Amino acid sequence: MEEMEEDAKHKKLFEDADFPPRDCSLFSDYTSPISKFQGDITWMRPQEICQSPKMFPENPMEGYAKQGLLGDCWFLCACTMLLKNNHLMNKVLPAGQPQWSEPGYEGRFAFRFWQLGCWVDVEVDDQLPCIGSKLCFSHCQSPSAFWVPLLEKAYAKLHGSYEHLWAGQVSEALVDLTGGLAERWSLKDSGKEEDQYGENGKPKRKLDLSSLQEVRDRGTVSCSMHSSSGGAQELGQYHALSVMEWTDVRRERGGNVRLLRIRNPWGRRCWEGDWRESGDGWSQLESGCSQNLLGRTQEGEFWVEEAELLKEFDEVTVGYPVSDQGFLKSIYTGKELPHSQQIRGCWVRSHSAGGCRNNSSFGSNPKFWLRMFEPGEVLVSLLQHRGWRQTASSQRCGGTENPLEGSSEPHLRYQAIGLHMWKVEKKHFNLAQTLNRSPCASTHCHAYEREVTLHTHLSEGYHLLIPNTFLQGAEASFLLRVFSSAPVSLSALKAPVPPEMAIPGGEWETSHSQGKWIPGRSAGGSRNFPSHPTNPHIPLTVSYESGEPNVRIALRQHCPAKALQPIGFHVYQVPKGLAHPQITQDQEPRVSCVPHCYAPEVTLHCSLPPGAYVIVPSTYQPDCKGHFSLTVARKIHRKVMKSQEALGTVIQEVSNISVMQR
Repeated sequence: MEEMEEDAKHKKLFEDADFPPRDCSLFSDYTSPISKFQGDITWMRPQEICQSPKMFPENPMEGYAKQGLLGDCWFLCACTMLLKNNHLMNKVLPAGQPQWSEPGYEGRFAFRFWQLGCWVDVEVDDQLPCIGSKLCFSHCQSPSAFWVPLLEKAYAKLHGSYEHLWAGQVSEALVDLTGGLAERWSLKDSGKEEDQYGENGKPKRKLDLSSLQEVRDRGTVSCSMHSSSGGAQELGQYHALSVMEWTDVRRERGGNVRLLRIRNPWGRRCWEGDWRESGDGWSQLESGCSQNLLGRTQEGEFWVEEAELLKEFDEVTVGYPVSDQGFLKSIYTGKELPHSQQIRGCWVRSHSAGGCRNNSSFGSNPKFWLRMFEPGEVLVSLLQHRGWRQTASSQRCGGTENPLEGSSEPHLRYQAIGLHMWKVEKKHFNLAQTLNRSPCASTHCHAYEREVTLHTHLSEGYHLLIPNTFLQGAEASFLLRVFSSAPVSLSALKAPVPPEMAIPGGEWETSHSQGKWIPGRSAGGSRNFPSHPTNPHIPLTVSYESGEPNVRIALRQHCPAKALQPIGFHVYQVPKGLAHPQITQDQEPRVSCVPHCYAPEVTLHCSLPPGAYVIVPSTYQPDCKGHFSLTVARKIHRKVMKSQEALGTVIQEVSNISVMQR
């Protein structure tokens, strides 16, 4: 063993060039409170932090996460789910990876996260951020266990930096770690009618812990507060905590009380309610019962009465249990939902972004057949693609112990989305007549969330499913998922091909080119990533100025429908006369075809002044392999040639065009 450790010291350990131990991995825009620690953070490997590092502690209770300086309580609460489910833990952290002092250890670890319908591999080295030789972000309760800080590092790499983990939603992290579903319940009632009833006129569901018995062992429950509460002034704003268990106990003078054991990721008991360690509430129970419940609390845990939870907290998030076979289990009935389907789509302005049912264009939204082969319980999920924005404040959990007020934080921009469903007879289907009827099921309202879910029981047969945004013309890509207790199929209705944009009078030249996105070379991703300039550059020269659109660009990706990636492109103006013009990272495009859409083809019709340009097509994420073709039609100003001469000219132009791979 000593020889093995000595060999490891002299062996060159893996260093992740894509997520190096530098400030670029810590910070994105230096607007979060951790920016004040710039220059104080060093990077150390676990064997430099403690003598005998290991992935998991011998005592499972010491494997829970403790929050550090980073405001990612939302992510750490979701990590609790993995400790309850070995199937999920092995999915996210594949077993058999060589650890410290073991043969084959190279200083690298692989993780998996669920992203937009598939599991994505993320590899990192084991250099971790430290201050004064101690981990400065998350860590396990056991100082020698490192599964939490390594998982946090991989999640930070997935998001682009540690700073991008500052503030978030527990529900989103749960989906990323399980590939399943999570639902949120607001515990506050504003008194407004729209907050009490959904769009279908039915009362909104309210949280009932009695109906969540299946979540106790396999799922997870988190509670959060958006402002300082009376029972936890110390917690501050936007903080998430884990509900470890709940139990009904008998009061000595009669009657039951439901108590919940809450865990604070900070690792401190900062609750001042009646059921704190020395609170008055314990006098209501038999001495043996009180001692038993208090004996269950670990570091950072405390008990809360259900009435206190509903009063002091703002929101509860429930993660759906996942069986050992990987099947989702309903939080409403406890049944397994072994049948699942998923399909991608997008809302495109002037084509398929019809908005909500208030708009006459609602019927232009993407439409899907949901076929039930027998009656069953069904969950339908609509998950939209995301993009970063900056806001001064938002109701997203993640504050640290001393957050800086007014700091700018990165948040996600979402459209308000919803789902509607109609039972139909496919043989006699008439869209207009169907949409004039009330849906058989709908989400309660349009929500500015990454994902909304619809729970219902359906009869055998066909159902029309229409995902939509609230605003007409709002563009986004989405993933539609169905989980069912009965066999089910999901398919898109054949939509009409987008009408070709009317081309004004005059003569047009069309050219075609082909290219590839090659990981590590020319697959730079969208403008959100510093590698964007490495994408292919296609030259474009505009010579005719017109008050009308004079350029039409169509980008098509060549792959099976199931493998579609979100694609888009930008057009940049460049100096004339350059043989190989190159854009810079901070250069602003002249026009863009965004957001990136899960579609075979995206098009843009625009007006550009005379000059030299490059078209930069890309996938949304970097390092995504793919083949594409680009068709460019540009208006020209010259006399009409004979048909054969014109054809020869166009063919000559096509043969001369080339794609610059960078």
